[in-house]
Parts: sequence; C-alpha cells; structure tokens
Amino acid sequence: MAGGSVDVNGDGDSSRIENLISARKSLKLSLEKSKSIGLALQKSGPRLEEISQRLPSLESAVRPIRVDKDALVAVGGHINRAVGPAAAVLKVFDAVHGLEKSLLSEPRNDLPGYLTVLKRLGEALRFLGDNCGLAIQWLEDIVEYLEDNAVADERYLLNLKKLLKNLRELQNDEEKARLDGGLLEAALDKLEHEFRQLLTENSVPLTMLSSSALGDQACIAPSPLPVSVIHKLQALLARLKANYRLEKCISIYVEVRSSNVRASLHALNLDYLEISVAEFNDVQSIEGYIAQWGKHLEFAVKHLFEVEYKLCSEVFEKMGLDVWMGCFSKIAAQAGILAFLQFGKTVTESKKDPIKLLKLLDIFASLNKLRLDFNRLFGGAACVEIQNLTRELIKSVIDGAAEIFWELLVQVELQRQNPPPLDGSVPKLVSFITDYCNKLLGEDYKPILTQVLIIHRSWKRQSFQERLLVTEVLNIMKAVELNLETWIKAYDDPMLSNFFAMNNHWHLYKHLKGTKLGELLGDSWLREHEQYKDYYSTNFLRDSWGKLPGQLSREGLILLSGGRATARDLVKKTLKKFNEVFDEMYTKQSGWVMPERDLREKTCQLIVQAVVPVYRSYMQNYGPLVEQDASSTAKYAKYTVQKLEEMLLCLYRLKPVRHGSLRGRQFSGKFGNGMPDLRRTTSAVV
Repeated sequence: MAGGSVDVNGDGDSSRIENLISARKSLKLSLEKSKSIGLALQKSGPRLEEISQRLPSLESAVRPIRVDKDALVAVGGHINRAVGPAAAVLKVFDAVHGLEKSLLSEPRNDLPGYLTVLKRLGEALRFLGDNCGLAIQWLEDIVEYLEDNAVADERYLLNLKKLLKNLRELQNDEEKARLDGGLLEAALDKLEHEFRQLLTENSVPLTMLSSSALGDQACIAPSPLPVSVIHKLQALLARLKANYRLEKCISIYVEVRSSNVRASLHALNLDYLEISVAEFNDVQSIEGYIAQWGKHLEFAVKHLFEVEYKLCSEVFEKMGLDVWMGCFSKIAAQAGILAFLQFGKTVTESKKDPIKLLKLLDIFASLNKLRLDFNRLFGGAACVEIQNLTRELIKSVIDGAAEIFWELLVQVELQRQNPPPLDGSVPKLVSFITDYCNKLLGEDYKPILTQVLIIHRSWKRQSFQERLLVTEVLNIMKAVELNLETWIKAYDDPMLSNFFAMNNHWHLYKHLKGTKLGELLGDSWLREHEQYKDYYSTNFLRDSWGKLPGQLSREGLILLSGGRATARDLVKKTLKKFNEVFDEMYTKQSGWVMPERDLREKTCQLIVQAVVPVYRSYMQNYGPLVEQDASSTAKYAKYTVQKLEEMLLCLYRLKPVRHGSLRGRQFSGKFGNGMPDLRRTTSAVV
C-alpha cells in the first residue's frame, strides 16, 4: 500500500511537470509570435505615415468627384474670370520693369524719348492702379466660392487667403504700394534735376548799363533763354505737373532766377538799401544814395524784372496766368524789390528839412516814371505785398513833401527873430531860399511838385490850381524880404547895416535875374533891388571910407608960415590920425564878408578910388618931411601907397570854411542865420 501510494504520487508530479513544460513552450511560442508581430508593425509604421500624408491630397483629388456637379461646372468660369485680369496685370507689371533701364539713364541725352518712356510708365502705372484692386477682388471672390462649395483643400484656400490679404494691405498702404518699385519717383527726381540744371546753365547775371544808356523808354528786353531751352523747360513742366510736382518746379525756378537777379544787383553795391533811420542824421547825409536809388530802381524794373516777367509768362504759359504771375511775384520779392521800396520808406521817415522836400520829389519822380511798368509788372493779385508797400511809399512821399512845402513859409518867418550875421554877409536863409525856390519853379521840380500837391489836395477833397504854388513861393519871398528889412534895422552899426543891405539886395538881384523865380517876381522887382544895392552902397562908402580922405587935409599946411619943423609936426599929426582911423576901420571891416565877387571887386575899387589918390598926392607932397629917418617913416609913413592899395583890394573876401560848403554840411537845429531843418512842428523854432 505504501509502495502503491508512492507510485501514485510519482505519477502525479510528472504530470504537473509536463504541464509546465507544455505551458512554457506555449508561452515561448506566443512571445516569439508577438515579437514577430512587433517587428512587422515596426516595419509598417513609415508606410502608414506616408499613407497618412498622402491621404489629404488623395482626398482633395477625389473631392471634386464627391462635390455637387453644378458647383464643379461653375467653378471653371469663376477661375477664368479671375485669372484673366490677374494675368493682364502681371503682363503690364513685367512691361513696367522693362522700362527701368531707359528711365535710369540721363534725360538730357534724349529728353523727348525720355519723356515718352516716362509717359508710358505713367499709363502703365495708372492701368495697374485701376486694375490691381479689381484683380484682387476677383481672386478673393473665387477663393470664397471654392471655400463655400468645398471644391478645394482648406489648407490651400487658407494660403491663398493669406496671400490675397497681404496684397490688399499693400494696395491700401500708399508708401508700400509702389508697383514700379520707386522707378517713377526716381525718374521724376531726374527730371527735376534736369529742370534745375537747364535753368542754372542758362541764367547769366545782367550788367547795368550807364545812366545815359538807360534812356527814358521802357525796355522791352529780349528773352534771356534760348527758345530751345524754353521748349525743354515747358516739356519738363508738363510731365512734372502731370505727376503733381508743379510746386517743386516753381520753387526751383524761383530759387534759380531770383538768385540770378540778386547777382545782377550785387554788382551795384546796394548796401545802402539796408540803412535804417537811426543810421543817418538827415537826408543830406544820404543824398548821394537817393540819386543812385532812382537809377538802380529803374535798372532793376526795366532791365531785370521786365526780363523775369516775360520769361515767367513764356516758361509757365501753359500753366495758367495765376501760376506764372505767382512765380514772378516770388522772384521779385526774393530778388530785392521790397528792399528798394523800404529804402524809400526809410527816407520818408527821416527828420524833416528843406532838402528832404527835393529828395522826396526825386523819389516821386522815379516812381512816377516807372508807374506804368509797376502797374503792368506788379498789378496782379499775386503781387499784393509789393502793391501795398508801393502805395504806402507813395502816400508817405506825397504827405511828407506837401507838409514840408506848406510849412516852409512859417519856418522862414520864424527865422526873423534870430540876429543877423555878424560879418554882414548874406544869411544862409537868403541864399538857400532863392536857390531853393528857383529849383521848385524849375522844369525839373515844378511839374512834380504840382502833381504832388494836386494829389495831396485831392485826398482831402480839395481842388488845386497852379496859382496856389506860385502864390506860396511869392509869399515865401515876401517873408524873406521882410526878414531882411528886420535884420537891416537890427544892426547897431550904421556902416554894417548898409554893408549888409548892399550885400543882400545885390544877391537877390544877381541870383534871381534871368531865372524862373525872377520872371515871376518881375523886372520892376529886380530893378528895385538893384537900386537898393546902389543906394546902400553909396551910403556905406560915404559913411565909412569916404570920410577917410578928410583926415589928410592940407588946409593947415597951406596957411602954415612957421617953417619946415612946424610943417613936419603937422604932417606927423595928420598921418598919425589918418593911420589910427584907417587901422580902426580896416580892422573892423576885415572881418566883414562880401560873398559876391563882382560886388566885392567893384566896392574895393571904389574904396581905392576914394582913398588912394588922395593918400598918394599927400605922401608925394608931404611924405618927405617924415621920411628922413627910419623911426619916423615906420611911425608916420606907415603904409606905402602900393601897400595901402593892396590892403584895400583884399577886403571882404570869403573866409575858409572848415566843414565844407553849405550844400555839403549837415544841418543841425538851425544853422546860424539860415534855413531851419523843419524837424518839429510849425509851432517850434528849430
């Protein structure tokens, strides 16, 4: 039994082992199978990935098979309508780039050809500008159709939509939407440069002619540019204007041509135009500049601005009147016309004096001479600044001239309270007024002054007759005469009073005879002053030198019977008295002045005739009595006949003037007994 049990147990163990072995084998086979399957799967992975990547394209390829038949039929027409404009745009775009080589060359090599190519570029760009947006819109429409009908792959459509969006943004951005890549701007820059170069190369400063060569006629100046150059400028302007560059062209033109005018004026040395009122004392200090101003202004208007006016009208003819007139006004203003007008305004603002009246009339004459030229050249609306300044200048000139003229009588009357000159000469007032009134009545100034006064009174709604001017001048001369009468009576010394009267009556006669003022005053007035001169001359000689020969009386010597010694003593006494009277009179009158040479020589001859013959006779008869020794000769025979005559002939000569003549001297306040400078109102003595 025991052994049986063992056997039974032994058979059971072996059975379990076999089962284990069988399970192990089965597991091993399963592992090997799994391993092989894993290897197979590993090998098939890339193929699956490839299939996965190809599936979308396969899906897209087969999608049209799955879409609606009507949608497939319609999509072809949509695509054709979108692709057609896009293809045309691309074709024109390629043509634009084909123009690049020609447009990057220099325009002057073949300007007409260059402008033709540039015109084609403009037309192409306009086509692109008009059609690019339309082509984009149609492409956007077909994309939308494809998307709505699921005809195309979504990713493909997404890329298309992104590209079309970028195109749309570029189109809306003006700076980036340069379909020519900036070629048009580069070509236009070259045209602007050519425009400037043509102007610069053909702009040459004009030299001022001599004053005699200027003449009185208006200068119809020839064009300073050749016709061929003008035609080129016009062609350039037309193309640049078409591309909105006209303002830049005008700026270039104004810069070049105004610079050329300034160069022409620079040679004239116009620094004086910058003088301010504070830089000079009165008009006389810049009198020379005022004379130059008139000539320079005439040259500038008739020979410079006339040329610029004509040239602007030719070059900008096709741009319209407003354009070329505006261009000309800028040239005139920048070249210096305003400086000319401002200088005239500065003169009107200076201190008042009589000379200023003449200078204001000179300024008015210059402006009046150029009146037609000013109206023609600067009459347009574009020249309003020049017009305003010109009107202001003319008004200031007329107001200033009229004011000085009507104040002149009052100022002459105010001088009456001043003392007469100590040397008995002609007061500066008398000499100045006679010369001044003659100028006002002369052919140079009378028509101008009359015109000024007519205009001035018309502004006040007052009429003017030429007689008013004549009457005022006559009143001024009457005031001068009254001044002389007052001054003649003001001397304490009767001899000096006669001397002064003789001087002034002769001055009036001499300087007014044969003049406009003399004709106005009349022959009887002139003869009256000549007679007054003779009257006062007679009185002067009688009361002064005419008394000197009486000092050489021989009456005592003829009756004397006391011998030679007594005669010598009487001669000594007589000569001593004569010498004392002569020395006193000569010393006093050696400071007197007789400005008129003819009157001075005649007066001195009369004095010599009155004194010298008597002295000569006396010395011949009695001189030997006192000439026996040197001491007596020097004391009593003090003057030889020749010496006495020389001394008398040298009387009344003009004294050297340290500061030049009256004309060259700057007036300040009042000059001695002379003409005031009218720097204040009529109620003040200046």
